[in-house]
Amino acid sequence: MKRINKKIYLLLTRLLSFVLLGTCSTSSLAALSNHEKVEQGARQYLLTQLNDSAQDTNIDVDVVKIDDRINIPNCPTGFEYNVSQEALSQSYISVRVSCQNNDWYLFTSGQVTRTKEIVVTQGAVSPGTVLTPSNLALAKVDIRRLRHTAFTDMDGLIGARMKRRVTDGQAIQSNMLCFVCKGDRITITAEIAGMEVKTAGIAQQDGVVGDNIKVLNASSNRAIIARVASPEEVVIHL
Repeated sequence: MKRINKKIYLLLTRLLSFVLLGTCSTSSLAALSNHEKVEQGARQYLLTQLNDSAQDTNIDVDVVKIDDRINIPNCPTGFEYNVSQEALSQSYISVRVSCQNNDWYLFTSGQVTRTKEIVVTQGAVSPGTVLTPSNLALAKVDIRRLRHTAFTDMDGLIGARMKRRVTDGQAIQSNMLCFVCKGDRITITAEIAGMEVKTAGIAQQDGVVGDNIKVLNASSNRAIIARVASPEEVVIHL
């Protein structure tokens, strides 16, 4: 008899625990107000829309808190969110929230932060400094701070020279440096039908890899336009 009572006791205890757990979960869901549902839904909607078009960019969204005095009715079918494609490129995005069950709608907005992992300086760097692994690092930077082309490959910057002084942790941008700098003696490589002809030259302009700059052929004293290939070489195709 005692064994039966003990089994019944354990069964009732488990049943009670299950009921209490279910009650807590239901209460937790019920505690989420319509204001919070709309705010969380708007944030998730924006993240989905923005991440679809993001390229190597980290996206975060902070949705503006909705005034508690605004009445938001229940929406059994779920709130719907809509934003124009043009607005997705902005820092502050307005989102229309509506419900199919009624004619209710409101506008809320989210502040978007876009960061990207790019190359930054490690320590202060003086003009003329040749970049090496010791003075470079990778860091996430708000892309709104960037006005020129930034770099994601640290190895690709080795050998470039800084044109001006920059502080520690500053994003390296194309206007700050040159792979080939004006006055540099460089190699001009002419590619002709699969063959290469090399000659000496002098850079007449600053340039980063991929830029087309004016260079002077030291042999013919003729100015030509060539593409920067490295800190020591420019290339022309004939």
